[in-house]
Amino acid sequence: MVNSGESGPLNMATEAKIRTIIVDDEAPARARIRQLLKPQADFEVVAECTNGNQALEVLQRGKSDLAFLDVQMPRMNGVEVCQALVASKTPLPLVVFVTAYDAYALKAFELHAIDYLLKPFDQDRFAQALGHVRRQFSLSKQHNAESRLSAVLQEMAPALKTPDRLIFKENGRIIFVEPETIDWIEADGNYVRIHAGPNSHYIRETLASLESQLLPDRFMRISRSILVNLDRVKELHPLFYGDYAVILKDGSKLSMSRNYRDRLESLVQRPRAGAK
Repeated sequence: MVNSGESGPLNMATEAKIRTIIVDDEAPARARIRQLLKPQADFEVVAECTNGNQALEVLQRGKSDLAFLDVQMPRMNGVEVCQALVASKTPLPLVVFVTAYDAYALKAFELHAIDYLLKPFDQDRFAQALGHVRRQFSLSKQHNAESRLSAVLQEMAPALKTPDRLIFKENGRIIFVEPETIDWIEADGNYVRIHAGPNSHYIRETLASLESQLLPDRFMRISRSILVNLDRVKELHPLFYGDYAVILKDGSKLSMSRNYRDRLESLVQRPRAGAK
């Protein structure tokens, strides 16, 4: 049995299990965490994910309390998963970041008291992380944990690179899309349709995942299912009950929910870096 430190296991007669997901692109790393969690009666592994996109889909269902989240993963890293959750207004679970050495990341996590595991970690260090999780879970400090995690995301934002082009699979082909060519993106379940001038791409991807990869001062949601390139916006037409029609330069007419109106108005009116 792994030593859980001062805050031993929860009383399972009265406390719910901590629903946990494990996210890592390396199978041995996932197996290591699963093995260490196995004797812990108050933790239940509800999902394992091999990449950030899978993790995002699971976390957006809102049925997990804790995520062991690998920082360095291809396409969508652990920090970007959290950013996508924030952007989609999905409540964040408790997060324990798992990482190889990254001095910048470790400094940010330590500064804001977000727990992390530095690979390779031993049983004692893992037990410390579980003790931290138990304290947060039992004291119902979910809100404080979210605030600290948001601070980490803001601090690490300058170090995250926005890709020069997005890479997708479509009908067996590899598609390269430059972000500046995109007019707008619409969600369709687990798929999205990217409108880029005369071209349209229908790919298996989530809107939140794409949103996390695009510049937030140029691309933003105007509804739960539509992400628009602000450089393509020509004008806004007020509708009923605070909603707007968003008219793009190519004549496309989109609907904007009033919940997104204030932010869009402020971004359209102010100069943006790189805008022509």
